[in-house]
Amino acid sequence: MRKNIIYEGADSLTYEIREIVEVAQKIEKAGISIIWENIGDPVAKGEQVPEWIKKIVSDTTKNDNLSYGYSPTKGLLQTREYIAYERNIEGGAQIVPDDILFFNGLGDAISNVYTYLNKKARIIGPNPAYPTHSSAEAGHAGSPHITYKLDPENNWYPDVADLKKKVKNNSNIVGILMVNPDNPTGMVCSQKIMREIVAVAKEFDLFLISDEIYSNLVYGGSEHKKLASVIGNVPGLAMRGISKEFPWPGARCGWVEFYNRDKDAQFARYAKTLIDAKMLEVCSTTLPQKVLPKVMGDKRYYPYLAKRNKIYWQKSEKAYEIFSKIPELLVYKAYGAFYMTIVFRKGVLNKNQSLKPKNKKVGDIIKPLIETPQLDKHFVYHLLASRGICVVPLSSGFNSDLYGFRITLLEPNEKRFEAVMNDIASAIKEYVAS
Repeated sequence: MRKNIIYEGADSLTYEIREIVEVAQKIEKAGISIIWENIGDPVAKGEQVPEWIKKIVSDTTKNDNLSYGYSPTKGLLQTREYIAYERNIEGGAQIVPDDILFFNGLGDAISNVYTYLNKKARIIGPNPAYPTHSSAEAGHAGSPHITYKLDPENNWYPDVADLKKKVKNNSNIVGILMVNPDNPTGMVCSQKIMREIVAVAKEFDLFLISDEIYSNLVYGGSEHKKLASVIGNVPGLAMRGISKEFPWPGARCGWVEFYNRDKDAQFARYAKTLIDAKMLEVCSTTLPQKVLPKVMGDKRYYPYLAKRNKIYWQKSEKAYEIFSKIPELLVYKAYGAFYMTIVFRKGVLNKNQSLKPKNKKVGDIIKPLIETPQLDKHFVYHLLASRGICVVPLSSGFNSDLYGFRITLLEPNEKRFEAVMNDIASAIKEYVAS
């Protein structure tokens, strides 16, 4: 080309959660049935959207012609009024409908949040990281994503001392990202630690981002507190959506709530930039916005979520029971979202370990791939070839310096779920002993 047309952060835009699908599909074509533990789509995994929710959607399309047209750029006023009211009665930071901005899913929101930051401004996020955040932030900056530790020896809670040290040593950091409940670990952050993170933001004049897409998927006696409950007068934004809750991932319906725009002129200008950028797109998808208050305001909604949460907790306990018996692993129960992260203890993995592939064709597929220096990825490919189970490696999939993998708690058949977990556990024992 006449000039270099390559985006400076192009190499940072990776998404291992779906990229590993390409390998798994090749293995599937080689005659191996695949068990898809790589992606958090409840619908694809077999969860049924309740009939009453389907009816609300269907009736809305039949009886409300406005659901077919544009919505206001920020989102439907009635829906934003509903969200603001529900947010405010919980206490903490108060918002008005104009503090809410709808996007076509949180992927769209995340992309915009990082794209429209000053090029030199950095957001520090958790490690393990959710790749949509880490890739978008690194791509925006043209530099590796900066992270603070989630402690695998302490229920995956944020290491606030590590966070503060990195913020202090890097003056380009302008904001702190929390994912709460966390993907990939299933950690639910305590209010105490959240307040400590807010204190760091206040001390260094930063703003906060809280990805709360799983805020109503919490179980095991844990209590989730939204950012608004602890933020005080620090500027920040929360991200929420319906893809995991209803569940309706295909709706692509997410939104951002801005807090304390009046407390900082630069943050207010940044928020306006996001709104202005949305105006260039006209609006977000109208139908799910129309449906949202009808579903969330229905008396059946929260009992429905409670039923799902009970099932996720049972699977969390079962997976913990299975994997905690393996001394080479570090495992904590998930308390939110529908994921669990399994970590290999230091020194357990090496490049000489292997599992016997199901056939020669499959072995040939993974042969060039297992040259990777990431030892957990090495295991994941062997697991695919030998058991047909597709999980996501922690190092490359979640921008982590730890070796491990993520599973989901989404398999609806309890016996099948237990069988898959036991199969993975059996593969681990065989692998580390090889």
